[in-house]
Amino acid sequence: MPPDYRGVSVRIPGVFVTPVPNAPFSATVEIVSKEKLEDGSLNIRTTTNHIARDAAGRIYNERRQLVSTAFKGEPILLSAHIYDPAIRLSTFLDPFSHLARQSVLPRPEPTTARIPILGPHAGATLTAEQDLGEQTVGTTLLRGTKKVWTVPAAASGTGKPVEIVDQYWYSPDLSLYLIMQHNDPRTGGADCCGEGRDPVGSRCVAVYGPGAVSRCG
Repeated sequence: MPPDYRGVSVRIPGVFVTPVPNAPFSATVEIVSKEKLEDGSLNIRTTTNHIARDAAGRIYNERRQLVSTAFKGEPILLSAHIYDPAIRLSTFLDPFSHLARQSVLPRPEPTTARIPILGPHAGATLTAEQDLGEQTVGTTLLRGTKKVWTVPAAASGTGKPVEIVDQYWYSPDLSLYLIMQHNDPRTGGADCCGEGRDPVGSRCVAVYGPGAVSRCG
């Protein structure tokens, strides 16, 4: 399942594809970083990632350089990751040194299948949760959840309490978040993973910034 959201972060992690079998797809991820500067203006940068998963559950994730909105072409590839769940082989690729680092991951403890939830934000406690019900995008069924996390003044870095609001829609069939909204007054981020079960590919957008909203289709 997708990893828990880590809360406020300077480094943008992009989108992670989970190694789920029998649900192949590929997608192009568009990421927009909106950094709020001290004068109130926004420093906007973008990048594009390609992600994929085959029928066996093997996954491909990558990370590319953030560039200005005036940049034309495909941003430089910084790293790539391939994982084969059948043999638990994880391969990290370095395009600069042309070297690959491989390791076999230990098997995790058995867990009960469930819809993944957003993880605790640093210093925050969950103060409200709302079931948003279901909606269908194309032919994909999504389940929505809204959560409110409160960071006390002593831990917020602002001198006053901060309320973080997360709203996201999850596809049980694809084990991916397809629509996500993240609102943090200090900074923020939204991850959006591709929709579709075939190798034709789809397109999705991830927007990072205060009150950011992302949607795939």
